[in-house]
Amino acid sequence: MAVQSTFDFDQMLSNAREAYGEELLRMADDGLDFVFTYSDNVAPSSSAGKLIQKYPQRCFNFGIAEPNQVGASAGLALSGQIVFSQVFGPFLPLRAADQIHTDIAYNDVNVRLIGTHAGVTAGGGPTHNCVADLALYRAIPNLTIEVPADADQCCKAIRRSMDFQGPMIIRIDRGGSPNVYADTNYEYEFGKAIETIPGSDLTIISAGSSVYWSMMGAKILKEKHGVSARVIDMHTIKPLDTEMLIKCAKETGVIVTVEEHSINGGLGGAVAETLLESGFSGKFRRIGLPDEFAILGDSDSVYHYYGMDPEGIAATSLELLKK
Repeated sequence: MAVQSTFDFDQMLSNAREAYGEELLRMADDGLDFVFTYSDNVAPSSSAGKLIQKYPQRCFNFGIAEPNQVGASAGLALSGQIVFSQVFGPFLPLRAADQIHTDIAYNDVNVRLIGTHAGVTAGGGPTHNCVADLALYRAIPNLTIEVPADADQCCKAIRRSMDFQGPMIIRIDRGGSPNVYADTNYEYEFGKAIETIPGSDLTIISAGSSVYWSMMGAKILKEKHGVSARVIDMHTIKPLDTEMLIKCAKETGVIVTVEEHSINGGLGGAVAETLLESGFSGKFRRIGLPDEFAILGDSDSVYHYYGMDPEGIAATSLELLKK
């Protein structure tokens, strides 16, 4: 059964990059025991900055030295701490890959790496686009990968991770994304996908901020073309909810994946691998960034150029249906 979602774009903007800090502050105020590591990009006026000011004894600044930060976070976890570590998204997988692999994952420690500015939301062009991270994370054992769809879901992931054993990646965008869920009292569980819109003609599977764009694409398909598109929030990339995926494949026979990531090795790759190994013989298409360095522009312009906006998602889905 689909949960209650929203299409009220103008009224439902939120910021996951602020929400994670707000949730950590609430958790500290609630008496939960954890430590926080961060770099110089955390502004004192931000929600995480307020956590640092109020609880300085549990917060550690590593400047602009992401590998050191991730390695030290592993050390803190090995001493018995639960660690939340916020790192500028593009630099987390590209500069600290060795530490993620050997210090965090190999030791299977309780570190939650919060990678902000994911996808093309950093605004710094190809050198700052975070579009190859999921491919790296998926190949590393022991890593659970969470990609919240909106700010409230980000808060749910942060708080639920306190009771989770092992390392986790929490991938969020720069901020200002629409909320997906109008009613936030829905069941959220790591590894369990959520149906946000029911549908019978095809299934659109997405994660992160792309979930909302997928829902808007489904709205276009319904209103303009009479196509019933199911939308799935696959917030956990690893482990993938294979039960939900196979159910959707059997019921609709057409699968489209949408992600703010390279089409190589991300959500689309994970879905394709699962479908083929389960004997799927229907129609399938990935929507994401092609195998090239992305154009320079604001996020919305990049989405439109590569067909990752609602109109592009709808057009690609229609093309696939007609084949």
